[in-house]
Amino acid sequence: MRRRLVLTNEAARHPFRRSLPPVPPTRSRRDDDQDIRLFVLSFTAFFICFYSFLF
Repeated sequence: MRRRLVLTNEAARHPFRRSLPPVPPTRSRRDDDQDIRLFVLSFTAFFICFYSFLF
């Protein structure tokens, strides 16, 4: 069995998608401090709401 020497994406099932070149892997951007930022934002919002109801 001879295979064509063409860069195809064999994981794609549709013939048109098979003819397209594979998608290059995207670099994942890691924000390690995203959880900390969300916590600080939530804490600040709760703090402001709580004190605005008290006074």
